Parts: sequence; structure tokens; C-alpha cells
Amino acid sequence: MIIPLQQDDVFLADLDRARESAPESLHVWWLGQSGFLVQWRENRLLLDPYLSDSLTSKYAATDKPHVRMTERVVDPSLLSGVGLVTATHAHTDHLDAETLIPLARSNPGLRLVFPESIRSLAAARSGLPQESLIGLDAPSPGRTAGIGSSHKATVGPFQIQAVPAAHEALDCDPMGRLSCLGFIIRVGSWTLYHSGDTVLFPGMVDCLREARIDLAFLPINGRSPERRVAGNLWGHEAATLAYQSGMGTVVPCHYELFEFNTASPVDFEARCQALQQPYHRLQAGGRLTLQPRSCP
Repeated sequence: MIIPLQQDDVFLADLDRARESAPESLHVWWLGQSGFLVQWRENRLLLDPYLSDSLTSKYAATDKPHVRMTERVVDPSLLSGVGLVTATHAHTDHLDAETLIPLARSNPGLRLVFPESIRSLAAARSGLPQESLIGLDAPSPGRTAGIGSSHKATVGPFQIQAVPAAHEALDCDPMGRLSCLGFIIRVGSWTLYHSGDTVLFPGMVDCLREARIDLAFLPINGRSPERRVAGNLWGHEAATLAYQSGMGTVVPCHYELFEFNTASPVDFEARCQALQQPYHRLQAGGRLTLQPRSCP
């Protein structure tokens, strides 16, 4: 079992230390899988956190066991000061009731951003009232955003823009709303991109290049039919996407959580190095800090 670099009380102490010592910097911690905690000044945002063993329990007696590789970074009920959490799609490792319900109890006023197409599921798994739920959609090649759906939202200092994600296709609900999204997040002088679960699709590079992304979080676990789950970018694809889209630094994710659905980051790192694409590999519970800069 992989032990997080920082865990429980040590992890929580690092959140406070970063806020107190460098409040104007942007701090990011990897929570495992596709989960990240973003902190700027007094503000905290959680991106697709999975901080439970719900999937391990659910699949324990099946032919597709979800055996954990990395211990949990922190109990979600211990996280405070979180104003916003995202879920890019309905899969439990991105929208987890056993993470969201205790998180909501510890963070009054918490808001959840998610694809409008999964509103009922988002409400059920988060336990949040409708006024705390922010459903978005996004235009994609050959279609406009779903009728009545917004593709942007602002919560505190965080501006969220929905963009398409293909897991493994650009699937829509009967109302034409995308089932999976990525999120472009603007905070302070930085632009972040959390792709959610996705593969490459036409128009993706152009969309992301226009956003001028400083820091991106991309999955690298790839896709194999024998896993019997929807797949993602392979490591070399994630590195190439970052390079072609002109991204600043790219952080790999969606690996080292479940034994049946992981990949080595070696291929990702090798391609980044060959392309001279800046990257940063985090350990679970580890922190990346971006220094403050003047707003354009």
C-alpha cells in the first residue's frame, strides 16, 4: 500500500501553513485519483474528490474488485473552509456520496458544480439543497449547449467554465446535455484546467489553446477493453495534448488508486521531456505552489 506524502493531521497542518506563510500564492494538493484541493488566500476549492472506500466495499464480492493502492489522504469531514466542490461526471470516484455528505456537513454554504445532465444524482449523492447545486453544460463540435443551460459560474474568487469531455465519447442525455465535462477555473491571475475523465476529440486542442492554461490536471491511466470501464488519455497522449495546447505545467492524475485501472507515469514523463513540456508529478498528499504574479 502506498502511504501518502502527507496524511490526516499532517496534511491539514500543511493547508494552514501554506495559507499563513504564502497567502498570495496558489497552492494545490493531490488527493489521489482525480482529486485536488486548490487554495488561494482564505479560499478552498475541491476538484472531483474521492476520499472514501465506497467503491472498494461496493465491488468487494464481484469479479471487478476495486483494490486500493494508496491510502486515503484525509477524512473529508475534517476539511473546513471549502466553498466549492466539483464533479465532472457521475462515476463514483468523481461524485462520491461518502465524500460529499460529510464534506457538506463540515462546510456550511458549500456549492457543488457538475454537469446539468446529472442533477438528480448530484443532489442525491451530495445531500445539498437545490440552491447549492450549480449544473453546467458546454458547447461541443457540432452542437450548442443544452437548452437553458449555462456554461459558466462564479463562486467566491473561482470562475468556472465548462468544456466538453469525452469518456470515451461525447455522450449526451435525451435533452442534448453532455454527460461528462471538463472545467477551466480562473482564480487570481491563474487559469487551471481539470479535464475530468476524457480521451482526445476533434476541436479539443483549439478550445484549450484559447484558454491559455497555466496548470492542467490530466488523466494518464489510458484505456483497455479488459478493464470493462470507460477509459482515458494514455500518458503520452496527455503530454502531447498539453504541448499542443500550449499549457504551462501539467500534472498527471487518475493512477495509483485501484489496481485494475492504473498505469505508470513513466511514459507521460518521457513524452513531456521529449517535447520539453513542463510537468510536475505529485505524490498523494503532496503540494505544488505557484508563486504570485501580477494580473494581466
